[in-house]
Amino acid sequence: MSVKIRLMRMGKKKHPTYRVVVADSRSPRDGRNIETIGHYRPRQDPSVSDIDGEKALAWLRKGAQPTEQVQKLLTVSGVWAQFESEKGGRVDTKLARRRLDDPKAAAKTAKKAEAAEPAPPASGPEATAASDQPDDQGAGDAAEESGDECTTTRSRPKATGSSAHALARSSST
Repeated sequence: MSVKIRLMRMGKKKHPTYRVVVADSRSPRDGRNIETIGHYRPRQDPSVSDIDGEKALAWLRKGAQPTEQVQKLLTVSGVWAQFESEKGGRVDTKLARRRLDDPKAAAKTAKKAEAAEPAPPASGPEATAASDQPDDQGAGDAAEESGDECTTTRSRPKATGSSAHALARSSST
């Protein structure tokens, strides 16, 4: 049986409060739990988390796996640091694999950053020649120079319905 430490939603609609519970991983989110070890109230300013550190440590020692949000709450309360010091180093969890100080995660984010960077604009002689000409002719000439067969696009989309009336009214003044 796989045991998880996770949040159980309580409270009213749009005003959640959570219980930090130990439950079987196969049971539903708000279903049967083994033990309640704390509470978390995110809507208070600042948010409040009351976690019984001794109970949480006992379950972590037994092998219960915290969810990402519960691990963050345990880190804030200091229980997670105590558990890691007992284990003698970092504990392998989903959240630990996502951290930036993890070399694999850092390599992944670096690859994503490189892929997300836009290509720099062309600064060759064709780009300067196209920018010297007016917009209507420049797009067609650039297409002819590159050998592509395309038609020039409209500078303003076709207005329909009430937007056509508003467009006509604004252009008449």
